[in-house]
Amino acid sequence: MNKKEFIDNLMKKMTVAEKVGQLNQCGNSIYDESYKIGWDILRQGGIGSFLGITDVEKTNELQKVAVTETRLGIPLLLGFDVIHGFKTIFPTPWSEAFSWEPELARRTSEAASKEAAYSGINLIFAPMVDVSRDSRWGRLVEGAGEDTYLNAEFAKARVSGIQGKDLSDGEHCAACTKHFVAYGAAIGGRDYNSVDMSEQTLFNVYIPPFKAAIEAGTRSIMTAFHDFNGEPCTGSKYLLTDVLRNKLDFKGFTLSDSGSCSQIMTHGFSENDKDTAKIAMNAGLDVEMCYGKFTYSENLESLVEEGLVSIESLDNSVRRVLEVKYDLGLFDNPYRSTEAAKNALLTEKTRNLAREAARKSIVLLKNDGILPLNNEKAALAGKFAENRGEMIGCWPGLGEANDCVAPADAFDFPIADKNYENCDVVIAFVGETVDMNGEAKSRSKEVLPEDDLELLRNIKKAGKKLVTVIISGRPLVLKEVSKLSNAVLFSGALGAEAGNAYKDIIFGKYNPSGKLVSSFPESVGQQPLYYNLNHTGKALSDEERWATKYLDSKMYPPYYPFGFGLSYTQFEYSNLKVSNTNPKQNERITVSVDIENIGKYDGDEIVQLYTRDVVASSVRPVKELKGFKKVFIKSGEKKTVEIPLDIQSLGFYDRQLNYIVEPGEFVIMAGTNSEDCIKESIFVK
Repeated sequence: MNKKEFIDNLMKKMTVAEKVGQLNQCGNSIYDESYKIGWDILRQGGIGSFLGITDVEKTNELQKVAVTETRLGIPLLLGFDVIHGFKTIFPTPWSEAFSWEPELARRTSEAASKEAAYSGINLIFAPMVDVSRDSRWGRLVEGAGEDTYLNAEFAKARVSGIQGKDLSDGEHCAACTKHFVAYGAAIGGRDYNSVDMSEQTLFNVYIPPFKAAIEAGTRSIMTAFHDFNGEPCTGSKYLLTDVLRNKLDFKGFTLSDSGSCSQIMTHGFSENDKDTAKIAMNAGLDVEMCYGKFTYSENLESLVEEGLVSIESLDNSVRRVLEVKYDLGLFDNPYRSTEAAKNALLTEKTRNLAREAARKSIVLLKNDGILPLNNEKAALAGKFAENRGEMIGCWPGLGEANDCVAPADAFDFPIADKNYENCDVVIAFVGETVDMNGEAKSRSKEVLPEDDLELLRNIKKAGKKLVTVIISGRPLVLKEVSKLSNAVLFSGALGAEAGNAYKDIIFGKYNPSGKLVSSFPESVGQQPLYYNLNHTGKALSDEERWATKYLDSKMYPPYYPFGFGLSYTQFEYSNLKVSNTNPKQNERITVSVDIENIGKYDGDEIVQLYTRDVVASSVRPVKELKGFKKVFIKSGEKKTVEIPLDIQSLGFYDRQLNYIVEPGEFVIMAGTNSEDCIKESIFVK
């Protein structure tokens, strides 16, 4: 019996109430002693999935009840937020994107998915693919930064890693890509706030990473909390049906963010819970996730009976859920081995991967020659020097402080004394604490805490050399920090092997290669800030009077531009060539550039390819990332690096939301970051 026949036969046996049950996702409150009723609802077929239950014995217990004690024996989906690791914690997604290595993200996502799968999880609420142009937004830390193309590349990689090649192998989970859509564009960078934008911006900037995830096969998509152009995303037929189903051809199931379905009424978009359920189901929401109030379980059955929701809509939603359960192999084997689960978590292999990922996720922002350290008399300082828990970051999965290596665990250095008399060099670990970034943690001022700044000032006053290591979940204003420091390293929370990764970099065991994926501001008040802004009618200049600028702050380029990152060596770019300067719209060309390592260290360079549409029927960005390649170049060596460029990628969505490539001149740019590029022109037929 094939999948369609199996599901057809199963659905013929299901009552409307049992179908509704498949669309209810409950929290872990079923294990609360005061919530015994949940077990009765489960046995009646009233729950199709749970979230937040991570112990393999409990997941097996729940599956056993669902399979052996319900009328139809339908297994459960068991979801969890595995954002940057399950038990082995890897760098936060934003920091991992500093590697510009999607294949690395695929491998860490797969490792996390396997740990979760062995523990009974089969649905992962990741990746987050929201483009984030405003560093005030706390959830920026969960994505890949401000660029659409880069987010799309990491979206594909992470979905592929989570789901693997065979979803039924018991070692991978289904991916739930989030948050649909434009959540990263919340007004003022305030979490859950409204989003108001043109459809052109939606399709050109925020849709492509979701499109990439869909093409990579993501099995579910989570809706966002906010309202988009006046409609709550969770109740928007335009977004969930017209765009997601019809335009993007998504075949999997949609899932509300926690409580976002019932919040349709909070938005003032529905009259009551019944109206809410009707709006959400008719909009195209399949599964309701909630820890508290459920609108589907209490109202969908009567809505179908009254003809306010069609049985066809209900059946389509249920079928999409059952298809994922079938493809996961849950009907054949819903259980996981408790012994295998114990042996699969936090292994030597995953620790080695965590260390590799961590050191590739660090960016060198400044170095006056002090790094790498050699025989200097050094000491550690700062609130993070000995703090293992802060190495985990937000969304820690099952990671624990004692699983992590803090800087003090890795470095054979003392903690600096009060007057810094026991050292010549101080390595200060400062930045945002875990409770300063993540969900519901927006900040109006993206600066270091004042006590961190005071620490750095005091070290400088003491006449000591200063290496500042900043840990943060967002871009920060680092002008003063840079002036105080001899060297500056920046990363997000790096996870289990953080201390060892910092040691690898600081002692030169690994030459830093990370590049920023967000623009860093000169001062507060510059948000939203991003490199690929549109051409303006006035000059983008700090010098001209009538220009797009601020009176009290340097505006452009940013203090640290998108794509910026130093190395212990230096790379020189030359000889930019294009294989065809007059291509047709359906062709692919090759852009080549010579890169010479003119420094004394071997190292990796991330070669970045940008383009600009010189004249178009719609105002276009000053530049857009269209490709990149990481290459290893030995000291004194010169390499010719080739990057393919599909001419179709030079197009955009017009006002009618048609994707078009217009003939004319395009500037091709290659460089070490978004500002330092060499250029050539092509003319598309």
